[in-house]
Amino acid sequence: MEIWTNPACSKCRTATSVLDEAGASYTVRRYLDDPPTPSELDEVLIRLGLEPWDVARTKEPVAKEVGLADLPRDRQKWLEVMCAHPILIQRPIITADDGTTVVGRSDEAVRSVLPVE
Repeated sequence: MEIWTNPACSKCRTATSVLDEAGASYTVRRYLDDPPTPSELDEVLIRLGLEPWDVARTKEPVAKEVGLADLPRDRQKWLEVMCAHPILIQRPIITADDGTTVVGRSDEAVRSVLPVE
């Protein structure tokens, strides 16, 4: 299992705590330091069944700087902008070994990727 996190994010810290409490084995990817490529983000979004604009952090200052609100809904362009400015990607994103992927903003979402015992 892999989790894309930002250590400064309380939702990310909560998600890793839930995984730790469950004894889950996972890899942390600090996606601000190690941003996904457009193809990696595209693959994750396909698993989520979402478009880039569905997981964009539109209230980030950089969103205004890059004119995110005015970008046409061109999937490839959004992927490129979001990967160039990874702070724009919603977090945490968790991909389980079976391919199940969630945006882990709630304890329930995080628990949904845990293996059934």
